[in-house]
Amino acid sequence: MTSQELHQDAIVIDGLIIAKWNRELFEDMRRGGLTAANCTVSVWEGFQATVDNIVRSNALMAESSDLVRPVRTTADITRAKEEGKTGIIYGFQNAHAFEDQIGYVEIFKQLGVGVVQMCYNTQNLVGTGCYERDGGLSGFGHEIVAEMNRVGIMCDLSHVGEKTSTEVIEASQKPVCYSHCLPSGLKEHPRNKSDAELKFIADNGGFVGVTMFTPFLRAGIDATIDDYVEAIDYVMNLVGEDAIGIGTDFTQGHDQNFFEWLTHDKGYARRLTRFGKIINPEGIRTIGEFPNLTEALLRRGFSEPLVRKIMGENWVRVLKDVWGE
Repeated sequence: MTSQELHQDAIVIDGLIIAKWNRELFEDMRRGGLTAANCTVSVWEGFQATVDNIVRSNALMAESSDLVRPVRTTADITRAKEEGKTGIIYGFQNAHAFEDQIGYVEIFKQLGVGVVQMCYNTQNLVGTGCYERDGGLSGFGHEIVAEMNRVGIMCDLSHVGEKTSTEVIEASQKPVCYSHCLPSGLKEHPRNKSDAELKFIADNGGFVGVTMFTPFLRAGIDATIDDYVEAIDYVMNLVGEDAIGIGTDFTQGHDQNFFEWLTHDKGYARRLTRFGKIINPEGIRTIGEFPNLTEALLRRGFSEPLVRKIMGENWVRVLKDVWGE
């Protein structure tokens, strides 16, 4: 089977896309053969603004129902594959939208939210992000984790501080994930995860999606798709071949204002970081180039069954564990 044939046949899941929502993006998802993706609908927004984002996203999906379909269950992922569409999983990069209301967790589950990151870079009511002194998971945070477990929303720890992450991993009765991260063993960065952190999440039944955001890759903005595969290989050697998948962090279509909003606390307060030039690795600059990743994994010497696991089968299994269906 050629790499193209394998890519067309495989379940291909991206654990994190925060691109600009429009039909052009959906067309590129189809070009890339994407079966499903966790698409961000909340970062700094509170409850009302997040609901508004979901309303707009629902309308956009309805207009492009020839290309995409909503995903509530893993059966929906299978259906998306059969229909030749891309399944859209709604995800948050911050639990801020829950505000101080535990009941909002179930409301958002009913609206289609399947993955929620506990904190985005800074402190919230749940715990601490990776750019602040880490106070750990709050009492309220423990209640939120328990409620997310109950209703079937996956806890994501990609931008979360180490202590808070550890306490979420220990508190959760369901698998949790780093939906999009890179190893600090290849490059030191506040967003990257140490070997010990990567092993700890995997040893506790968790999951790691590997990102290709070039500021966090060893070669930086000069990175190629093979540098990305190097990072995947590195992480897999720590967590094993069943606890690893893809989480690109595609920011396709966004302008500088969007990155300014992302990199300031709450979207407007103090500056947290500077990304510099935003460019994806050569060979996978756009979502439409996703087939090149299957080819690059095979070129690295990964077997066909292993490539299928990394590209999507592992994500499906762990999401079923969390969602229950």
